[in-house]
Amino acid sequence: MANHASAEKRNRQNETRRLHNRYYAKTTRNAIRAIRNTTDKEAALSSLPKVCSMIDKLAKINVIHKNKAANLKSGITVYVNSL
Repeated sequence: MANHASAEKRNRQNETRRLHNRYYAKTTRNAIRAIRNTTDKEAALSSLPKVCSMIDKLAKINVIHKNKAANLKSGITVYVNSL
């Protein structure tokens, strides 16, 4: 339980940021899942830059680690190139 006004404000900010991060992380995960489930190379190639950009933005704001972002981008690029 927060004992100071600043601690209460910090709790409110943390909750708002958590929901914000959760939304964007989930959206990105769904986009990655969609690209991995597709078998159409043209569709995958057209959505690859958008998904890579989403992953980069998550890494930039520290929602995911930069190495995880690199691994995700590498994995989906390898998959798209193999189609």
